[in-house]
Amino acid sequence: MSSFQKVTPYLWFEKNTLVAAEFYCSLFDDSQILSASPMIVEFELQGTNFMALNGGPQFKFNEAVSFFITCDDQEEVDHFWNNLTANGGEESMCGWCRDRFGLWWQVVPQRFIDLMQSGEPDRVKRVTDAMLKMKKMVIADLEAAHNG
Repeated sequence: MSSFQKVTPYLWFEKNTLVAAEFYCSLFDDSQILSASPMIVEFELQGTNFMALNGGPQFKFNEAVSFFITCDDQEEVDHFWNNLTANGGEESMCGWCRDRFGLWWQVVPQRFIDLMQSGEPDRVKRVTDAMLKMKKMVIADLEAAHNG
């Protein structure tokens, strides 16, 4: 067993845990499979360790738990969004999406966070209103809303 941080996300997949872990590792730089058995896969995504179980159909992922990806620019937003929603994934609203394995993600540009922290209520409201109409977040549209 690998050395893990104090708290490690433990994901229950119905099946195909290794395929899912390999997919996630392909999306993030500095990521790798740490160990794999027929039941449990340990993997690392950019310094965060995960464990995943082939547990069967008893439990399903839902929006109550998601992973938040902070993106540097629109190219990075597009990379994660397009890959996570491909091949059976699903777009939702406000930067949320579900991948083909059922896991939920929030793909959020750092620029959105910066705009929301501007401290100007009118601008924050316009950015919020724009974001609420979006599926994938588009930085240029968020900035346009911020600027009025």
